[in-house]
Amino acid sequence: MRIPDSFRTLWLLKKLGLILGLCLGVVLIVSRSALLESVLPSLKLKSPLLPTPEVPTLSLLPQQQLRGLFSRDKLWLFPKNQCTCENAQSQGGYNFRKAYKESDLLGVDARRHAEYKHFQRREGLPQPLPLLAQPNLPFGYPVHGVVVMPLNTIPIPGLRFEGPDVPVYEVNLTATLGTLNTLADVPDSVVQGRAQKRLTISTSNRQLLNFVLQHVTYTSTGYQHNRVDVVSLESGSAVAKFPISIRYPVIPKLYDPGPERKLRNLVTIATKTFLRPHKLKTLLQSIRKFYPDLTVIVADDSEKPVKIDDELVEHYIMPFGKGWFAGRNLAISQVTTKYVLWVDDDFVFIPKSKIETLVEVLENTELDVVGGSVQGNTFQFKLFLEQSEAGDCLHRRPGSFQRLDGFPSCVVTSGVVNFFLAHTERLQRVGFDPRLQRVAHLEFFIDGLGSLLVGSCPEVVMGHQSRAPPTDKELAMLEKNYSIYRENTKAQIQFKLALHYFKNHFQCST
Repeated sequence: MRIPDSFRTLWLLKKLGLILGLCLGVVLIVSRSALLESVLPSLKLKSPLLPTPEVPTLSLLPQQQLRGLFSRDKLWLFPKNQCTCENAQSQGGYNFRKAYKESDLLGVDARRHAEYKHFQRREGLPQPLPLLAQPNLPFGYPVHGVVVMPLNTIPIPGLRFEGPDVPVYEVNLTATLGTLNTLADVPDSVVQGRAQKRLTISTSNRQLLNFVLQHVTYTSTGYQHNRVDVVSLESGSAVAKFPISIRYPVIPKLYDPGPERKLRNLVTIATKTFLRPHKLKTLLQSIRKFYPDLTVIVADDSEKPVKIDDELVEHYIMPFGKGWFAGRNLAISQVTTKYVLWVDDDFVFIPKSKIETLVEVLENTELDVVGGSVQGNTFQFKLFLEQSEAGDCLHRRPGSFQRLDGFPSCVVTSGVVNFFLAHTERLQRVGFDPRLQRVAHLEFFIDGLGSLLVGSCPEVVMGHQSRAPPTDKELAMLEKNYSIYRENTKAQIQFKLALHYFKNHFQCST
C-alpha cells in the first residue's frame, strides 16, 4: 500500500524536532558545567583517590662507605672498569710503560695486544659471562661462571625473587668460604647479617626486596686458591644453590716477537746430547744450512764434551750421565723465545723440515705442541684415562682424534714423535721429570695430559742420520759406549713403573 506524501512529510518533521531537542539539552548541560567551574572553581569535581603502596627510595651506599667495607691493605678490592697506575712511583712502585721510549710504544703496544689475544684464545679467555637461571618460582640466580679472586669482592649477578605475593618477604643467603653484603642503602630492619656468612632480607615491599638482591655482594675472606663456595638462596621451603669459584686468573707470559717478527725472534732450537759429538756436529751443520741465524741450545752430559765453535749455540755442560730428561729441562729452561723446537742430536734438517709451517699452525690454533714426522714416522698416539679410587687406568692407542681445524693435513692427538714445536711457557709448565735418566718420551705427554693440546703435521719432515755402524774406529767406539747407556735396564724399567704408580696415581696401563 502506498503511503501518501502528506503523512511522510509529517513524520520527517517530528523526527527532526526530536533530534534538535536532544542537541539543545546537551548544549545546556555543557554550558552549565562550564559556568559552575568558572564561578565556583572550588566545586570542580575530582576523581576519588585510590590507595597506593609506599614506594621506597632505592639507593646505594656512598662510595666512601663501600671503600671501607671492601678494602684491604689500603686497596679497594672491588671490580672496577680499570685499575690506575697514576701514583705508582710515588708509592714506591713502577709504571712499566715508562720502560719504553715514547716513540716505540705504538709498535710495542700493537705487538703486545696481538700476543695477548693469542694467549687468551689458547686459555679460553675471556670467559663467557655468568650463566643466569631465568626468573622462575621463586628465584633468579647465577647457574655458572661467577668467579672472585682471593680476598676480593664481587657483586653476585642475576639474583631476583619471582615467588608469589606474601605480606612479608624473607630471603636468606648463606655462604661457607666468604661473607655476604649488599650495596643497597637500607636500614638494618630490612637487611641483617651484613659482612657475615648469612644474610637475611626481610621486607613487605617486593620492589625493595629485588633491589637489595640485585646488589648483593660476595667477599672471599680466606687466601685460598682454586676453591668453590656453594651459596644457598632460601625463601620458605624453596632452596636454590649456585657456585662461586675462588681463583686467580692465569697471569700471561708473553714473548715479544720484535717489530719485524722474524723467525729468529720466535723460535729457538733445543737438543740434548750424550757421547755423540759427531752426531751433534752433523745436526748443527744441517741447521746452519737452512736456518743460519737461529739460536740453538745444547744440553750436554757427555764425559768429555767437545767445544762447539758457533756463536749462536748456547752449550750447557752437565755432570756426566745426568740424564735424558734432566738435560731437556736444562735446555728448555734457557729458552727466551715464544716457541722452542725440540730435536734429537742424531736428526738432520732437510728441505721438508719447515719450521715456518709449524709456527703458522701454533699461531693460528689453540695447540700447545705440534709435531712433524721423522723419515715418515709420525708416532701419533692417543691417551685415554679411566678413573677409580684405587688408581687410574691409562690406555694408549695409535692414531689421532680428529682433523685440525684450518689445517686439513694436520690432526689432534695426545703425543707425537720427538720432533715438535711447542709454546715455551707450556713446555716449561709441564716440565720433564729428571728422575727419568735413560729412554723416556711418552712420560712427558702423560704428565701433560689435561694441560697440553697436541697436534701433528706429518708434512713437515725431519731427517734422521744413518744408523749404520761407522767405519771409523774412534766413532765406532763412541757409538758402542753410547749404546751401553741407551737402553733401560730392568731396574730402571721397574723404577719407571713404580714412578707411574705413585706419582701419576696409576694402577695400570694398556
